[in-house]
Amino acid sequence: MTATATAPAPEGTTASARVSVARGYRFELVKLVSQWRIRLLVLACWIAPGLFVAAVGQQSTLPSDTLFGRWMLATGWAGPLVMLGFSGTWALPLLTSVVAGDVFASEDRLGTWRHLLVAVRSPRRIFVAKALAGLTVIVLLVAGLACSSAAGGLVTVGSRPLVGLDGHQLTPSDAAGRVALAWLCVLAPTLALAAIGLLGSIVLGRSPMGLLLPAVVALAMQLAQMLPLPVAVRLSLPGYAFIAWNGLFTSPAQLGPLLIGVGVGLVWAVVATTLAYLLFLRRDFTHVTADGLGRRAVTAGLLPLLALTGVTVAVLAPATGATGSGITQEKVQRSLATEFAHLYRLQTEELHRPAVTEAQLKATASCDKGSVRVAAEGPGNDWRCVVSWHLPGVEATGTAVYQLDVTSDGRFVADGDGPKEVNGYFLVRTPTGDAPNPLWQFDGNVELLHPSKG
Repeated sequence: MTATATAPAPEGTTASARVSVARGYRFELVKLVSQWRIRLLVLACWIAPGLFVAAVGQQSTLPSDTLFGRWMLATGWAGPLVMLGFSGTWALPLLTSVVAGDVFASEDRLGTWRHLLVAVRSPRRIFVAKALAGLTVIVLLVAGLACSSAAGGLVTVGSRPLVGLDGHQLTPSDAAGRVALAWLCVLAPTLALAAIGLLGSIVLGRSPMGLLLPAVVALAMQLAQMLPLPVAVRLSLPGYAFIAWNGLFTSPAQLGPLLIGVGVGLVWAVVATTLAYLLFLRRDFTHVTADGLGRRAVTAGLLPLLALTGVTVAVLAPATGATGSGITQEKVQRSLATEFAHLYRLQTEELHRPAVTEAQLKATASCDKGSVRVAAEGPGNDWRCVVSWHLPGVEATGTAVYQLDVTSDGRFVADGDGPKEVNGYFLVRTPTGDAPNPLWQFDGNVELLHPSKG
């Protein structure tokens, strides 16, 4: 049941007077930022990423196994993207757990619900004030991660062109806009995790599981993304925007999966927050020993989210027309050929050879997976491709072999396998110093929703 707490009105006021949402919001925000762990998190988010990116910029070895990690010595705009990949996997789920997962449970541990209800006189206003205060702190933490990592990269390396995931170069201004947009897009899944944290904090009370719920949900989504799930199921998970932002760094931008991921994340945020609000209003505050809402409330909070996932899959499957993994032979060949042509031009400029255009190269790729007995589709590290191209005035056709490792989300890493003078390892002189051959190893992206033929 819902308990309404009342108290004698102070002198000069009426019994119906209530604390406004604005005053409650300021009070809850002060309570949050007065906690040592929140202050430590804010400090870490605004300082640590910049120091990390600056430190990597001074090293000879790079985190090439991360997206854009191999470009951290070439441009300062690669640093915030490396940090974005790390944040979506680990930092943001943990931050939402600490902030949103504890915003209601802390009152259970301290036994202060009665005092708060007497002061505010409205459970609805308490919920809104706490939710807004938690949201403010989370946005502040995300802004710190983005700004600090960008500042560290720009101060250490400088604002230089960034090579996209299809091999084309982005100007510094274009790269800055896309980096900012990528960080803005991941706010949607972050809000979804924060709403799940609010729900867990209300339902589970002082139980540690309520605090860990956003991190556990994020880990489950990461494991699901590693499985060979159908595209519609993959897009229906609220954390898909954590990886779909890489579509911003192709030309044209692969906006379909990103927009769906952002939309799904926002829907989850609204639904989970609404469930948390309704369950909070049903809570019985008359008993000091009351802690959480019990097993029935867990069911009331869990089943609607599972139903939401099923409805999302049912809507996206026919709407997108996506079937299977979304990774087909034709898509891999087209993506690889396009990126090879862009990077070949970059290599030509760095080696001071006669300029050539993508249209003149007419690059094509022929790929198979494992052997002729295995269907050339789906993720795997057994893709083998042969790229062919033509140079103006040369009759012979150039060829280069690549080994591809394609992941379930469409990202691939191409490793040059000869001839050495084309895609082998050697250093080339660039305006920013010696760098590895751009055709040796590079990251690419296959758009899962792109039509098979085009």
